[in-house]
Amino acid sequence: MRVAVIGAGPAGVRAVEQLVRAGLRPVWIDEAPDGGGRIYQRPPPGFSRTPKALYGWEGARAAALHATLDALKPQADWRPETLVWNIEAGRLDIVKDGAVEQLGFDAAILCTGAMDRVIPLPGWTLPRVTAMGAAQIALKAQGCAIGRRVAFVGSGPLLWLVAYQYMKSGAGIAAVFDTTSWRTKLHALAGLRDGAATLAKGAWYVARLRAAGILVREGATPLAIEGTERVTGLRWRDAAGVENVLDCDAVALGWGVRPETQLADLAGVAMRFDALSHLWVPQRDAAGRTAVPGLYLAGDGAGIGGADVAELGGARAALALLAAAGMPSDAALAGRLDRRLRGQARFRAALDRAFPFPARLAAQMPDATILCRCEAVRAGELRQAARADAATGAAPEVNRAKAFTRIGMGRCQGRICGAAAAEVLADALGCGVAEVGRLRGQAPVKPLPMPAP
Repeated sequence: MRVAVIGAGPAGVRAVEQLVRAGLRPVWIDEAPDGGGRIYQRPPPGFSRTPKALYGWEGARAAALHATLDALKPQADWRPETLVWNIEAGRLDIVKDGAVEQLGFDAAILCTGAMDRVIPLPGWTLPRVTAMGAAQIALKAQGCAIGRRVAFVGSGPLLWLVAYQYMKSGAGIAAVFDTTSWRTKLHALAGLRDGAATLAKGAWYVARLRAAGILVREGATPLAIEGTERVTGLRWRDAAGVENVLDCDAVALGWGVRPETQLADLAGVAMRFDALSHLWVPQRDAAGRTAVPGLYLAGDGAGIGGADVAELGGARAALALLAAAGMPSDAALAGRLDRRLRGQARFRAALDRAFPFPARLAAQMPDATILCRCEAVRAGELRQAARADAATGAAPEVNRAKAFTRIGMGRCQGRICGAAAAEVLADALGCGVAEVGRLRGQAPVKPLPMPAP
């Protein structure tokens, strides 16, 4: 039986661990030079910082995951720096070093992870404006900051984690702006009891940032990033409605993360809109099974849950795969994993209530804002297309808007602008964001090198 695991983050490592225990040698593919995923991304060779210095409280856990990863590599068909750019029934299209190949499989576990969810602001295309995850990767993988006075803007646990990591590294922080008010977080507090340890860490990050004298504002609204050839400041409005300008030379933006669903989409997995998280997620059961025979999902690519859920979900999907194949599967372990996943799901729902996506900020961005930076499409152009469609009675749909404006046709295929574009379109048409749909996945899911056919 040939099994493929795509992704070597926490979900992929735990999935391969269970498959190897059952006597299988899976094909294990990851885009990065090494495994660990974004959360436990390994630094390049020769990097001297210890796991504790690099990952903080997660240092021991990261080291343990890396040790398991290294032990599993010889027991799998390990393929780093390899992109899966297409998937069809029983077949993967991959590319490595410009050479393309097709791989057949009987079953596959997609552990494709997540990427930042950003809201375009005026000035967000300036140099030194990055996504929150990119700011974190610069610190972890290269040991450098994105600027000398960085403004962190967004909401959710990642905002506070990255700002804290920058502070601990000695990097300069201009301010932390959370678009969620403290009252909203307070109302969701009771539901966060299933993740008490995570909640305590978050409270520690906030307290340490405040104690260091860093400007922290909740309920803030970012208005524009200022500058011509580089970032010079951030214009923002406080909870009382007063506009201010902060001097800074870099900005990190992030409103949580969104699942990387392109491969699941191409494989035929149905998608559903989750109103609480404001995300399109693949349909699968609690064990990671999809309606597509032989296809399983785990980790943030199956729905945002974080590293803990990714490890649990990776192991659970592998056990489900083994059981479906009639191979020995640890039923007792599966039961324990199911119970822990249910508790984590309750905690995730509480987090989504505590840090809601500010859809209105996206929907009402100024007309002149570059919405799709790949194709230089401005928000006003999308609204104009929406009004033209409304006048002809055409059904509101984001892929139709794509055909008329080229939004989402660039190298990211709407992975960055798609969610915000849907908000703009829905607001212009006066309908719900779920009604305008989502940009469909297309192969290749990411750009291919020119020599590849």
